[in-house]
Amino acid sequence: MAKNHGPQIKDDETYESLRDEGYSKETAARIANAQENPSQHPSKKGGKNPPYEDWTKDELYDRADELDIEGRSNMNKDELIEALRNSR
Repeated sequence: MAKNHGPQIKDDETYESLRDEGYSKETAARIANAQENPSQHPSKKGGKNPPYEDWTKDELYDRADELDIEGRSNMNKDELIEALRNSR
């Protein structure tokens, strides 16, 4: 039986499974909550954005800023891409 993580986590079992896979608390909560929301489809693959390699460094930096990635101001384009891909 999944532990009750309080009202902020809508699907405790999914949350625990994602944490066991190495996802951060924030990412696991976002995915678990999205799966409980019928208007969202987190399991669908593919987005509408081009791959990070096609983004400008400024676009990558802005996305890293949205995700609050530490050290982003000192990163080059390749480092930003790696940080964004590993921000789970």
